[in-house]
Amino acid sequence: MVYSYKVTLTGIKGFHRIYHLSGDNTLYTFHKQMRSDMEFPQDQLILFKAFDASGAVIARYGLFDLGNGAVDDVTISAAVKKGIKSFVYFYDVTNKKSVNISFEGPVEGASEKGLPLLADIKGPNPIEFENGYIAFEDLPDDQRHLPSESDKNRSKKSLEALLSALKDEDDGDDDIQPEDEDEEDDDDETESIRDDEDGMEIFDGSEDLTL
Repeated sequence: MVYSYKVTLTGIKGFHRIYHLSGDNTLYTFHKQMRSDMEFPQDQLILFKAFDASGAVIARYGLFDLGNGAVDDVTISAAVKKGIKSFVYFYDVTNKKSVNISFEGPVEGASEKGLPLLADIKGPNPIEFENGYIAFEDLPDDQRHLPSESDKNRSKKSLEALLSALKDEDDGDDDIQPEDEDEEDDDDETESIRDDEDGMEIFDGSEDLTL
């Protein structure tokens, strides 16, 4: 038989992992798969704290036998028969870091080959939430906002206004006359006078023009 378990974080909607496990898989096998998939530390003590349907603690399973058997002795089918509906899995007992595991039920018609299997993923690994990551689903209602058509229209109008302002600025530059245009005319007159002084006789009317 194949069973489905859902891994979640308390108070966080933007995360889950769904696993399919064979009845013959042990809690130790489940632990190793979760540690690999979610990059949990490998040098920490671990613990499965088991709850029944009413939420009462009915067993604790660790690397060593705590009275109900060690994790490598307890199979998934045995946990189901015992009436375990959920676990709190401490992947770091010392620092009290954990995820929640809920029993979702049997998976009809599923093959037991290649199990355990990570069947579905949502959100990054738990370490990212510890570092401050906030999923969209977990944002406050006043911050949970997708771009609307009005936002797109406002952005379009802002862009058009900017382009228009730039165009007006470019058009204004065409009205500015070169600063040295008058200076060029003065230079021409000066050059003409210089030519008269150098190459032509200048008469004042008192000379004898018949000579």
